[in-house]
Amino acid sequence: MKILPDLLKANPVFASFAPSELDDLVRLASTRSYLKGEKVILYGDVWPYLFMVKDGEIEAMKESGEGRILRVASFGAGELFWGLAFFHEDVAMPVTLGAREDSSLYLWERRDILPLLLRNGQASWELSRLMADRMQRASEILEGLAFQPVAGRLARLLLDNFETAGDSAISRNLTLDELAAHIGTTREMVCRALYSFSDKKLIEVTRTEFVLTDRVGLARLVERG
Repeated sequence: MKILPDLLKANPVFASFAPSELDDLVRLASTRSYLKGEKVILYGDVWPYLFMVKDGEIEAMKESGEGRILRVASFGAGELFWGLAFFHEDVAMPVTLGAREDSSLYLWERRDILPLLLRNGQASWELSRLMADRMQRASEILEGLAFQPVAGRLARLLLDNFETAGDSAISRNLTLDELAAHIGTTREMVCRALYSFSDKKLIEVTRTEFVLTDRVGLARLVERG
């Protein structure tokens, strides 16, 4: 496991900090641990923190009035995220943050770390670039929700997972509810789409795995969006 100084040096936002500034960051950081499923902060709360994931995985989620959940993003070891109140005082969180697995965070409160960021132009630039990347990713998610049907969104998610695994078979480590949260729909719609994929011989669904049998056919569903 990497220690905080190593994580800071490897992160573009802090890579330009002088050794004395890195020492200040380490001194100002607090550490908090969360069990799998535990909430870090709830939608609507004011949370003026910047955090770096020490270990585990944190996910950002939106919930509709009907109780549907959309998994907006996730952050692993060494990645940064923040509450809106870190940049705008008293602005509430637009998402709920929760631990997808047992996780630990390094946290910095706005009033402690802001002077360091303001003194370091390169750090501010890299943080702006990171925010732009996150905005682009959010735009892609919204575009998918607005213009791509459920089948296309699920097909894209499965293809991404097959590509990440580098294999034609992936473990069913996500529940139907979790798959639904990834693509902004319901478990019933996911179940229907999976049966449809299976009937069309695009994938084989077993008790423990999804097996890719027609990559081209699955990709066509994505293109139709």
